[in-house]
Amino acid sequence: MNPAREFLLNAAAKSVDLAHRKIIRKNMDHYEVRLAEGVARFADWEGARDVCSAIKDDAIEHLGDYLKQFEAKVKARGGVVFWAETAEEARDYVANLARDRGVKRVVKSKSMVTEEIHLTSALERAGCEVLETDLGEYIVQLRNEPPYHIVTPAMHLTRKEIYETFKEKLPGITTDEPVELVAAARRVMREFFFSAEMGISGANFLVADSGMIALTTNEGNARLGTALPRIHVVVTGIEKVVPKLSDLGILWPTLAGAATGQSLSAYNTLIGGPRRQNEVDGPEEFHVVLLDNGRTALLAESEQREALKCIRCGACLNNCPVYRQIGGHAYGTTYQGPIGSVLTPHFRGHDFDHLSYASSLCGACTAGCPVKIDLHHHLLRNRRNAVQNSRPLLERIAFRLFRWTMLSSARYTWFAGIGKKLATLLRGTAFDPLREWNRYRTPPQMPKKSFRQMWRDGDV
Repeated sequence: MNPAREFLLNAAAKSVDLAHRKIIRKNMDHYEVRLAEGVARFADWEGARDVCSAIKDDAIEHLGDYLKQFEAKVKARGGVVFWAETAEEARDYVANLARDRGVKRVVKSKSMVTEEIHLTSALERAGCEVLETDLGEYIVQLRNEPPYHIVTPAMHLTRKEIYETFKEKLPGITTDEPVELVAAARRVMREFFFSAEMGISGANFLVADSGMIALTTNEGNARLGTALPRIHVVVTGIEKVVPKLSDLGILWPTLAGAATGQSLSAYNTLIGGPRRQNEVDGPEEFHVVLLDNGRTALLAESEQREALKCIRCGACLNNCPVYRQIGGHAYGTTYQGPIGSVLTPHFRGHDFDHLSYASSLCGACTAGCPVKIDLHHHLLRNRRNAVQNSRPLLERIAFRLFRWTMLSSARYTWFAGIGKKLATLLRGTAFDPLREWNRYRTPPQMPKKSFRQMWRDGDV
């Protein structure tokens, strides 16, 4: 089944799943309250957005220079930088590293880039046990599901569903009390933290002037996962670079405010390389995999390159009326919602052009973006590109027929009369061009008289 058809079926099923919508609405309502609190902590929220946008604009405009600066700093501290042009190159590098070093256990901190390249399955094929250490990621890993949301991977699950998952997968679970469930997950993770030979993380930001990676979590798992194993591997997109360490002074609180409504995430960590002489902890090896995977192609498009400014806060998903109805899994992609619909056709090709139509174009995503990406206009540009690349034959015929009809008053009148009769006859049948819409909605009643007839009869 092609991705477009699969998306339509998934979206249709989720949009009428009232239990699913109730869960999502509850979580989104909670998010709105927290976001309002987070924004209120800023003296000038719009000013903060302007500053963050300018920082990321600078980073994207000088991406090559900042990445070279970052690479030089990492190497100077004894780290290794690997440039991966494709997902396959990134997977192979990490998997081969694990084989060469005899790694059997891997702990992962939350990272959407590793989801993008399907790193876990590659490591498992290399003979490694891989454990997600973010609680939400761990829950969806137990269920063999991809993350549902960029920030909150298990947003779609109820407490009962999480309990049932734990009871099935972990021994000794007898209660659905959250404290007990978290304690059970912690016992599993702690054992892995202390036995894993490799820790893998993403990076919220790569700081060019200091060669540091900046990590943000609320559970502290990234600190354990990057400090305890003897090898730390960072897998990150090249667009995560920012010019200066001081930029984090505004980027960190703005990210936390837009993502979860916090003034600052609980754990913010800077890591610059492997353990040095006389240091008592930290990894023996430090590797940074800088992933392209379509990003430089997007960078070359001056009209849309600003999509690379995304800091993965998830605000556009939370604000999107389409995402609120169909949820994250319906998209069938790593990045969902408005930013996913903008990025995925660039990263994965024209098979995903349909995602650009999964938007009401209301602009709520743009209004909520903390780095001011003009998301809804990029969706329109993607639609334009999709039409230029491939317009279905029936659509071309339909538009030519429409144009021919509209150029003649007589033809318009005749087709309007035919269309009125056909709309009633075909409604709900396999020949109804609006059947997907009409399946779930009451169609509007056709008026007895057209406006032209009413005008002619003196009714208006």
